[in-house]
Amino acid sequence: MKSRILVAAVGIPALLYVVLAAPPIVMALALIILAGVGAMELQQCVSGTKKAELAGFSTLWAGLTVSWYYNSPERISVLFMLGAVFFFGYAIFRGGQVKFNQIMAGLFGSIAIGWSFASFLRLEAGGVHRGYLLLPFILSFACDTFAFFAGLTLGKHKLAPKVSPKKTVEGSVGGLAGNVLCGLLFVWVMDRFFGGSLIGYGPMALLALFCGVVAQIGDLSFSLIKREFGIKDYGHLFLAHGGVLDRFDSVLFVAPVIEIIFSFL
Repeated sequence: MKSRILVAAVGIPALLYVVLAAPPIVMALALIILAGVGAMELQQCVSGTKKAELAGFSTLWAGLTVSWYYNSPERISVLFMLGAVFFFGYAIFRGGQVKFNQIMAGLFGSIAIGWSFASFLRLEAGGVHRGYLLLPFILSFACDTFAFFAGLTLGKHKLAPKVSPKKTVEGSVGGLAGNVLCGLLFVWVMDRFFGGSLIGYGPMALLALFCGVVAQIGDLSFSLIKREFGIKDYGHLFLAHGGVLDRFDSVLFVAPVIEIIFSFL
């Protein structure tokens, strides 16, 4: 718990500054770093630390994906195609030493993780108030936090014991309720201090509930990968929170969902 509090005490102010106050290039650089580290963690999970060159390639390509969105978003398909050619070409060059799951970890880690983190750049480019860039974090971290404490105090029935043994149905329900509460609080803050909210209380409650489900699927998805490859955490960048993929697994699912929904508003 001390480690969690320490990470929150340092991380929350840093997050608020980068999202709300920093120049766009600073936010882009932060997203490039997060995407690169996340892609590296996934490749190390699948390949092991002995495949350092694959982890390096994944890191580089994830960073390229985010930076490409920052500079030339209309040509992102070019980068995706180049990524597929590069990873498969490297596997062919190594004569079978690189396995298919390692190639897929490289492609998913670099393209999908980079694309998800780039959602924040696409949201900002859409012209919304930068406060809305906090929504993917709020509707992910709130669900995780409320689920943790609800499960700790009330948890009795296992949610997905073969994927994440500690998660409970009671924790899941608590996470959904916490998400709705924090979503409604977000609308109140935007209405009260920032000239109005793009979304009302009723639609926000539905959005928060839906994002809570998506957040838990994201959390369990990356837990499923960890269990398959027999690791506890993807990394230790955030101390007890683990690595980038341990801390931002839900955000990677929620951010594109919010971006897509907001594109219709």
